[in-house]
Amino acid sequence: MTRLSVNLNKVALLRNQRTLGIPSVTGAGRTALDAGAHGITVHPRPDGRHVRNDDVPALAALLAHYPRAEFNIEGNPFHNLLEAVQSVRCDQCTLVPDESGAFTSDHGWDLARDGARLRPVIAQLKQRGIRVSLFMDPVPAAMGAAAALGADRVELYTEPYAKAFGTAAEGAELVRYRAAAQAAHAAGLGINAGHDLNRANLPVFLRTVPGVLEVSIGHALIADALELGLAETVRQYLLATAGT
Repeated sequence: MTRLSVNLNKVALLRNQRTLGIPSVTGAGRTALDAGAHGITVHPRPDGRHVRNDDVPALAALLAHYPRAEFNIEGNPFHNLLEAVQSVRCDQCTLVPDESGAFTSDHGWDLARDGARLRPVIAQLKQRGIRVSLFMDPVPAAMGAAAALGADRVELYTEPYAKAFGTAAEGAELVRYRAAAQAAHAAGLGINAGHDLNRANLPVFLRTVPGVLEVSIGHALIADALELGLAETVRQYLLATAGT
């Protein structure tokens, strides 16, 4: 079964436009979890435009009431991520190579360049009992290097697939992701996926790419929630993860 982790960054982005504290990030998290989401993802950035570091303890306290749900904190470990991770217990830390001020995450790690810096960070997180996932492009040859650094999983960056979905390029992209997933499995890695996945493209991806353990979805899910409501949207995405 592929688990659904709801990314709350866009809820925080809307809240941060005013000083009223609405919509509530923790309230949205509770609604998502009550609707059946398997976890919550946040990506605190240095500029504080999304989820902020002071949201993290409140979300951790919320998740303590949902023992089967997981808390995934993602971001660049060379910015402010470790400060947020060290303040709470989280189940998974997804390391993402986004730069300060980046519009959104738009590429995976270059392990030939950054592997030496990542190795002690991965070791430190694993010593605290945190599962470590590396945000990676679908490059089969890179999966062994991710495993050699000590990562437990990779999160395949899926924007190229999402852009190709419904076009003549879709099949070739799926071949790339399937090959990357097979290489990750061969290296002993678990597989997550995320970025621009939605209700339409998710079932096809999961039917084609083997063994995806978790998808982290925020932008499309929150956009759909404006029409369907958050609880119903989560239920629809749970159906999509089941391929229906």
